[in-house]
Amino acid sequence: MNITSQIKQPIFKEMELFEKKFYDSMTSKVALLNRITYYIVNRKGKQMRPMFVFLTSKMLASGNVNERTYRGACVIELIHTATLVHDDVVDDSNRRRGFFSINALWKNKIAVLVGDYLLSKGLLLSIDNGDFDLLRIISVAVREMSEGELLQIEKARRLDITEDIYYEIIRKKTATLIAACCALGAKSVIEDEVQVENMRKFGELIGMAFQIKDDLFDYSEEAIGKPTGIDIKEQKMTLPLIHVLNNCTSKEKSWLINSIKNHNKDKKRVKEVIGFVKNNNGLLYAEQKMGQFQQEALLLLENYPQSEYKDSLILMVNYVIERKK
Repeated sequence: MNITSQIKQPIFKEMELFEKKFYDSMTSKVALLNRITYYIVNRKGKQMRPMFVFLTSKMLASGNVNERTYRGACVIELIHTATLVHDDVVDDSNRRRGFFSINALWKNKIAVLVGDYLLSKGLLLSIDNGDFDLLRIISVAVREMSEGELLQIEKARRLDITEDIYYEIIRKKTATLIAACCALGAKSVIEDEVQVENMRKFGELIGMAFQIKDDLFDYSEEAIGKPTGIDIKEQKMTLPLIHVLNNCTSKEKSWLINSIKNHNKDKKRVKEVIGFVKNNNGLLYAEQKMGQFQQEALLLLENYPQSEYKDSLILMVNYVIERKK
């Protein structure tokens, strides 16, 4: 049994019912929209976000979930899908998970409108059911994701990212949505704000480790569905590069910055940058930081009683940093 199936085992029934509810939550009277949402549902990814929602709620409520938990999972997945559809337009990307993206098949205008539609469906699902506490969690996540992306764009123009700013970017851009999943799962079944905050923090730490792992893939030779050096070509400042920039000679630093600013499309030069980052412990440093976030996340689970849901969450934390793509 692969690790994703193992993680899903204690929530298998919930995930099956969730898929039906998720598809129902997207339906429209417009035939074109239904065709596109059908396409989206049939090309789903690992569905890590709803898994976090269900595992968190079941760990906190002795294996129970309720309708609010399902709605929370649907809203998160609707919002996440909306951001992916919009991201593909922004990045001018034609592929998503090995399939054609929405903008590649139906053009940018339709893709933007579909993203807006999914976002509004998510918000209305919460409003129509009076889940204002859940809506607050989700809305904060959406705001932070937008801020994170814009902060990254602003800093990429000047290439002046410190390690602290990098953490701020990935916390907002990636970690905030996983944090929202865990907070939602908790809030749907309990009222204890301390526990909800504990789970939010747990999700945030996993999200930080998840993004650093993604950054490390940029230096990997393995087939991961993303070419090596793509972050450098796009002038994205990631942790291995930031560490090396802050710890090399001024001559090496100006060579690196010049390479990223002016030679980022030159394959040979990008390869030299990758080699330089590897030889100067950039990857080793990023792996250590990723391990710290992982350990902090696991520490937050220690006080919860033993259960299969807790075991799956531990598996999930380890999978985030051991995954091959």
